[in-house]
Amino acid sequence: MSEIFRAAHTLKGMSATMGYQDLANLTHKIENVLDAVRNHQVDVDTDLLDIVFDSLEDLEAMVTDIASGGDGQRDVEVVVEKLNRIAQGEKPADVQQSNDTVQETAATIAPAETEVKGIQGLDEFELTVLQESNERGFQNVQLSVYLREDCLLKAARVYMVFEVLEQIGEVIKSNPSVDQLEEEDFDNQFHVLLVTQEELSEIESRVMKVSELDKVVVETFSIDEYKTNQQEKLQEQQQEQQKQEEQAQTENDQTKKKEVNTSTQQNESSQEPKQQPQNKTIRVNIERLDVLMNLFEELVIDRGRLEQISSDLNHNELNETVERMSRISGDLQNIILNMRMVQVEQVFNRFPRMVRQLARDLHKKINLKISGADTELDRTVIDEIGDPLVHLIRNALDHGIETPEERIAQGKPEEGTLHLKAYQSGNHVFIEISDDGGGINRDKVLQKAIDNSVITPEQGASLDDQQIYELIMESGFSTADKISDVSGRGVGLDVVKNTIESLGGSISIDSKLYEGSIFSIQLPLTLSIISVMLVEVEDEKYAIPLSSIIETAIIKKEDIMKAHNKKVIDFRGKIVPLVSLKDVFEVPGEQEEETHYSVVIVRKGDKMAGLIVDSFIGQQEVVLKALGNYLSNVFAVSGATILGDGQVALIVDSNALIK
Repeated sequence: MSEIFRAAHTLKGMSATMGYQDLANLTHKIENVLDAVRNHQVDVDTDLLDIVFDSLEDLEAMVTDIASGGDGQRDVEVVVEKLNRIAQGEKPADVQQSNDTVQETAATIAPAETEVKGIQGLDEFELTVLQESNERGFQNVQLSVYLREDCLLKAARVYMVFEVLEQIGEVIKSNPSVDQLEEEDFDNQFHVLLVTQEELSEIESRVMKVSELDKVVVETFSIDEYKTNQQEKLQEQQQEQQKQEEQAQTENDQTKKKEVNTSTQQNESSQEPKQQPQNKTIRVNIERLDVLMNLFEELVIDRGRLEQISSDLNHNELNETVERMSRISGDLQNIILNMRMVQVEQVFNRFPRMVRQLARDLHKKINLKISGADTELDRTVIDEIGDPLVHLIRNALDHGIETPEERIAQGKPEEGTLHLKAYQSGNHVFIEISDDGGGINRDKVLQKAIDNSVITPEQGASLDDQQIYELIMESGFSTADKISDVSGRGVGLDVVKNTIESLGGSISIDSKLYEGSIFSIQLPLTLSIISVMLVEVEDEKYAIPLSSIIETAIIKKEDIMKAHNKKVIDFRGKIVPLVSLKDVFEVPGEQEEETHYSVVIVRKGDKMAGLIVDSFIGQQEVVLKALGNYLSNVFAVSGATILGDGQVALIVDSNALIK
C-alpha cells in the first residue's frame, strides 16, 4: 500500500510541475483515499476497488494522451467526486450506490451551466423591440431546448420547434444562430428568445409535442437582468484581457532572458525532435528473431575458438581485440535473447479485474493470489497462453469455488482462494491454477464418462484418480448440473488441452473432493535466460536452476546417515536423501573419501534431495539451449548452455532426481 501511495504521490507532483492540472487533481484525490486506507481509516472492499479501478482507467487515458502529444484533459468530475466523498469519511458502498445520483446531479449541472449562456449578443434594435412588446402587454420568453442524445435529424427537430413557436409568437433571436441550427452546427441544445402572449406552461407543452426532445426549459426573459449581466461580463472580460496582457508582457521578458542564456544551446536544441514519438516500440516477426538467434549462435562458437587461439598465441594486441569482441558479443547476446523473452506478468495482469467481475456476477467472494509473475516465457508461448488460462479461471470460479453460503455450511471461510502461480523448473515453465473449492467428484466424472461412451466400465476400473480427472478435458464433456453464462457447456477444457498440446506442453489435474483442485500446465522453454548455480564435478561443469535450489551446505562425513541402504542427512529436522552427481552422470575420476561434502539442497514440491558436488562455482545467468532430437531422452539433463569461457555446461533437471 505504501508503494502505491508513493507512486501516486510522485505522479501528482510531476504532473503538477509540468502543468497537467486534471491529472494532478485526480492523483491528489486518489492519494487522499490511499492515505486513508494506509492509516486504516477506510476499509478496502469491492466497492472501493471499483472506484480505484475507474480512477486508474482515467489516469491511463490521460497519461496516454500526454504521451502522444495531447494536453491530458479529461472529464473526471464524477470519479473525483466519489474519491472526495470517500476521503471525507463516507463509506465506499454508499458512494458507489449513489453513483446514479451523482451522475444525475452532474447531468443536471451541465444544462444549468449552459443555461447561463442562454441568449447573448442582443443589439439595440432587438432590445427596443423587446421593450415595446413588454409595454404592449406581450411577455418576453426564453426557451432552452434540449434534444435527445440519440436524435438523428437535429435540423428537422429545430425546424419543427420553430414552426410551433411561430404559431404562438414571434422569434426575436436564437443562440446558436438560425444558419448554424440549419447546418446542425451545435450540440444537443439551443436557446430561443420569443415574444408571445401564451402562458409558459402552454408554450412548454406545445414544444414538447415535437418528438426526440429531451426537455424544454421555459422562463421569462428580463431585459434589466440581461443588461446587468452584460455589464458584469464586460467588466470581467476587460479584467481578463488586462491580466492576459500583463502575463504576455512577463512571458515576453522571460523569453528574452532565456534567449540570452540559451543562445549557445540553440544548435543542439534545434536538432531535437519537437514532439515525442507516439510509439516507442516496433513489432518484429518472430521468425526474423529466430534467424538472428541462429546466426548469433554460430558467432558464439567462433568467439570461443578465437579466444582459444588468442590464449595459445599470447599476442597482446590480439588478446585485447578478442576481449573487446567477447564483451560486445556478450551484450549483443543478452539483447537478442531479451527481445524474445516476456514476463508472464503481461498475461497475469489481465486477470484481477476479470476475477472480480466474475465473482460479482456469480455472487461469490474470491481472493486472487498471483505469484511468480516475473517468470519469463518465450513470446510465442505468451501470445497463445492467455485464452487457455481464461478458460481455466472461469471454470475454477464457476464450478470450483462454492458460494459463500455453501462454504460457511462446510466450515470453510466464506471467501474462496484462487491461486495463479508461475515458476520455472529445468527446461519447462509451469503455470498452476489452484482453488480451495469443492474439488472434482471422481465418481461423478467416471459415471458421466461411461454414460457418454467415452470409456467402457472395464476401462474405468483400471484408471487412477488423475486419469479420471483428465476425462473432463474430453470434447463435449461437462459435469456441470446447470449451464451458466460463464461455463458449463462442455466447451472450453478440450480447447485448452488442444492449445497447450499445440505449444508442445501438457496439462495435468489433481483434485481432492471438498478441498480444491490444481490445474498444472507444463510449457516447454525452448529458449530462455535462467539463473543457475554453477557447480563442478571433477573437470565437468553443471548448472542447477536457482528456482529448484533451497540452499547450499557443507556436510560433515559423520552427519551422513543410512536409511533403506541409501545416504541421507537430517536437514532442519527432515530426512533428505543424498544423490551424487558424479554417480548419476558417471563422471570419470577416482572415488575419494572426503571429510566434508558440498551439497546443493533442491526441491520438487514438498520433496527434497541433496545433490553432492565437488565444489560450487557461483551464481550466473545463462542461456538455456535444448539438446536437440538426438539427445531428447538424456536422464536428468534438461539442456545445455555455453558459458562465457566457451565451455559447455549441462543443465541439471533436478526434478528427475527427486523421487
